[in-house]
Amino acid sequence: MSDFEWGEPACPPHVRPLRERVSAFVRDRIVPHEDTFDAGGRRARELTERLTRQARTEGLWGLALPRDLGGAGLSLLEYAHVAEAEGASDHGPAVLGGSALLDLVTLAGHDAYREQVADGRLSLCNAMTEPGTPGSDPALTTTRATREPDGSWTLRGSKWFVSGVAAASLAAVLARTAGAPPGKNGLSVLLVPTSSPGFRVVRELPVLGAGGQWEIALDGVRVPADHLVGEEGEGLRVVARRVRLGRLLRCLRWLGQAERAFTLMCGRACDRRTSTGRLADHQLVQKLVFDALLAIRTTRPLVFEAVARLDAGLDARTETGLAKVAAARMLRQVTDAAIQVHGAEGLGPDTALPRLFRTGRTAGILDGPDELHITATARRVLRESPGRCGGSAEAARPEAVANERQAGGVDNGVSTGAHRECAEPPEPARRRR
Repeated sequence: MSDFEWGEPACPPHVRPLRERVSAFVRDRIVPHEDTFDAGGRRARELTERLTRQARTEGLWGLALPRDLGGAGLSLLEYAHVAEAEGASDHGPAVLGGSALLDLVTLAGHDAYREQVADGRLSLCNAMTEPGTPGSDPALTTTRATREPDGSWTLRGSKWFVSGVAAASLAAVLARTAGAPPGKNGLSVLLVPTSSPGFRVVRELPVLGAGGQWEIALDGVRVPADHLVGEEGEGLRVVARRVRLGRLLRCLRWLGQAERAFTLMCGRACDRRTSTGRLADHQLVQKLVFDALLAIRTTRPLVFEAVARLDAGLDARTETGLAKVAAARMLRQVTDAAIQVHGAEGLGPDTALPRLFRTGRTAGILDGPDELHITATARRVLRESPGRCGGSAEAARPEAVANERQAGGVDNGVSTGAHRECAEPPEPARRRR
């Protein structure tokens, strides 16, 4: 068998059965309950817990966790094939453990919490974005962490678009060390028990009709000294490890959801008949099908190239920027085309298309807007290949790449990933004014 399938590494033989079983689990047990998941609340949490127990029993939970934490120990590249199947439903990673995998990266150095995540006793949410500030620019973080005489911290501030806080027992909060000047230096990540006095859920923030995002307030929350992640002032490095990996795993999910929308579109085109024949016989419908397939087939190699580089420990920033923008555009295009072929039914509750379209629309914003990745990737290419732009001195100036570093910033959303950590990012340059 060839080592490549449609431009990306072939699914290894030992992973293929896992991918097929995960695909069946998502199709048969998660997809039928997507309305319940979307509504959020107690019923959604209970359903997640029940299906997670089933996944654990069947050996399908946390496939990318290291073996010493009870996982299958799949490499990032191996897990990528499974992640695509897992992500065919937006709720697959939460049920099958994908959402817990990146938590292990955030919790590096906190072994007790890592073990609780691995055995399902602890759920972590990430509180990075703040009301009134761009989520992709952490330099504007205003939440403050003040060191107390006993070494503990006091947190004051607010965060919003925090995913899953209703079910989380721990929050990873990005905050500015008291006294640190504005900018990216002086940011730290603190682990905050959600049961702490002063930790307050302000309101739920439905995203295009779906629940699961929240605004929180931190009203003088006391945090133990040993709940600092990494060293003081290393918050962006902690966040970057998670986001770098999470972006690619989002791309893999979006591929799975685009395939799902494409299947629905083709089925509709072949089954639906008008007075002039099948929809599939109309050239404009054929063009929608062609363009959708082209988008999927050209995006998948970009995503797997970035995954392969990251798995090998190589710098994958350029490849990730290309993959993230391509995958977001692809999902929007494919879901929009599928709705068009379905007509009015594609807008209603009888298909998954409105749900998939919602994900497609948010894809260009989550983990940094498309514009951010486009600018960052282009500047990096021009800087690293000066001959391509005539050796432009502008491209080599540190301040010319300042916004590129914003691609290491954070926009909210659920992230998933494997247990491998990648190289630390370079220190950010000063933003251009």
